[in-house]
Amino acid sequence: MRILLGLTYYRPYVSGLTIYVERLGNALAERGHQVTILTSHYESNLAREEFVDGIRIIRVPVAARVSKGVIMPTLGYWATKLTRENDVLSLHLPQFDAAGIALRGRMFKRPTILTYHCDLQLPPGPFNKIVDETVYAANFSAAQLADKIVAYTQDYANHSRLLRRFAGKIEIIPPPVVMPEPEPAAVEVFRSAHDLHGKRVLGYAARFAAEKGVEVLIDGMPELLKRYPNLKVLFAGPYRNVLGEEEYWHRLAPRIEALGDHWEFVGTLSGEQLSPFYASLDSLLVTSVNSTESFGLVQVEAMLCGTPVVASNLPGVRQPVTMTGMGEVVAIGSTPALVDGIDCVLADRERYIRPRLEIEALFDLQVTVRKYEELFEREIKRKSAA
Repeated sequence: MRILLGLTYYRPYVSGLTIYVERLGNALAERGHQVTILTSHYESNLAREEFVDGIRIIRVPVAARVSKGVIMPTLGYWATKLTRENDVLSLHLPQFDAAGIALRGRMFKRPTILTYHCDLQLPPGPFNKIVDETVYAANFSAAQLADKIVAYTQDYANHSRLLRRFAGKIEIIPPPVVMPEPEPAAVEVFRSAHDLHGKRVLGYAARFAAEKGVEVLIDGMPELLKRYPNLKVLFAGPYRNVLGEEEYWHRLAPRIEALGDHWEFVGTLSGEQLSPFYASLDSLLVTSVNSTESFGLVQVEAMLCGTPVVASNLPGVRQPVTMTGMGEVVAIGSTPALVDGIDCVLADRERYIRPRLEIEALFDLQVTVRKYEELFEREIKRKSAA
């Protein structure tokens, strides 16, 4: 099949959505499909067109930005050209431009499959509220035009403001998770490099962004340090100059700096660096505070490395812990609940550990890719027969 994957930002931009699409695209290409990425040219140093791991990437020039969104005047040209060249469209939302691409799918009788990664919810403010509602309207239009909509979990689909309006189009496909088993020698090197011996270690694997609820942990650090004086937090992921999150960083940076050696930013880690990072943690934290987080791929990655999770009780986000028993689910945005959840895990960590094979049986990349292939093929046949 010739498959067009469309999303606003793609690698090297780091988010759960970009990692998801990269994994899906690579797996589809490895299985012999012709994969094209249509995305924004959000940084001038990136190539406008290139092939990476057998995938063609087309980056459309950005004329202006509105909050985290981009305006791409020539997107229509590329959307038309690439829709006609491909057999199926796989659009990844939230994406302001998805409706226009989905309309072209209708015009040229190409099946259009949306994958709805999360609701958009920008920080409070009149302007951001307008942006939220504008993007919601665009996503709603795309959903009306789409043939099918993929959601990670039924839990999230049932609670999402948008997805519950399109229950008849929903297909549940688990997200693609890839995480090699950590090697003891690599874990030892990582722990030594970051001075972790003899310490209790909590971790984040995320962008430093308002929806991640980092302040919920920061507020709890005084109490946690009373209980665990040797506690250290490692934050893996982009943290300075994260697009749209500059104000959030400047607000919290002084409080983090005041924690001194109890907090360390380790930067964005590559694939081979992630497994020793996860394996060095006593617990991974997912303290997200709103529906822009719909699952948290990092939870399963950590579990595959033998690390339990403390996660917010958000629809979808609570599912990895609920399905595996490998952690604690705590009240959204509650520092006391987070502290107690962390305390439960640190006090009896071994109780939460599950065999890697048990986690792999629930979250398998090849199962995910096969379900996408079956969905694409089914919709192509249905369109051809219409």
